[in-house]
Amino acid sequence: MEVLGTIEAFDAARGVGVFRSVDDSELSFHCVDIADGTRTIAVGAKARAQRSVGRRGHDEVTEIETI
Repeated sequence: MEVLGTIEAFDAARGVGVFRSVDDSELSFHCVDIADGTRTIAVGAKARAQRSVGRRGHDEVTEIETI
């Protein structure tokens, strides 16, 4: 399911971040899930992503694109 939101946090050294959706859900992501392949994204950037269930059974986002 596509969700819109903002990149709330991103730790480039660890490659993990937090995406805050417009419905105020906090979803994690890994740098390999950034769609443009750069493996980095600016905190505060508006983005769209696909919400899915991750390997550990928690909701997370993939296919992240800035808008």
